[in-house]
Amino acid sequence: MVTTVVFDVGETLLDETALWETVAEWIGVPSFTLAAAVGILIERGEDHEHVFDLVGPTTPRDGRYTYEARREHFYPDAIPCLRELRSRGLRVGVAGNSSRQIEQALRALDLPVDFLTSGASLGAQKPDPVFFAALAQSVGCDPAEMCYVGDRIDNDVLPALAAGMRAALVRRGPWALVQAARSWTAEPTIVVDRLDELPAAIAALASASGS
Repeated sequence: MVTTVVFDVGETLLDETALWETVAEWIGVPSFTLAAAVGILIERGEDHEHVFDLVGPTTPRDGRYTYEARREHFYPDAIPCLRELRSRGLRVGVAGNSSRQIEQALRALDLPVDFLTSGASLGAQKPDPVFFAALAQSVGCDPAEMCYVGDRIDNDVLPALAAGMRAALVRRGPWALVQAARSWTAEPTIVVDRLDELPAAIAALASASGS
């Protein structure tokens, strides 16, 4: 029985177009060039931060650029999905590979969630198993009662399943488009194209399991 649904941030809840446009402007390359380079790395299965080795001499981790997540950057179906899941009695949270700065910015948006954390606060980044173990411990939930929702099979689906959770794949964003076409060692528990499909899919999962 799923009692707790946890969401990744980038390309799951948040449309990262504005983020990548900000990065492209900061390093002085066309946004299309940066997007193409990221796509190449996704296809190769490499860390997307290697893009700065291809198109820029430095990385934005040195803090010389700013990006502020806003409500208008969220996919239109994201916040309504959070509300709908809570209205159905599920506990809802957000936990992505975010810095404490991004975590604080998300908290300031007053999202309709029961908890919000980040890789920085949990002490590990996905796909490290420590991330998922610390997540379950931090919210006091049996992993078997949790469903982790993300756009990446490598970072979200497979490690969540390995941690004993259910895993939902949202097929949007560049990672999902590339990775969903490949064969993997395990399949997502749920696959949706939009988050407004997720509440019904979780309800169907509960019915199928007899919960």
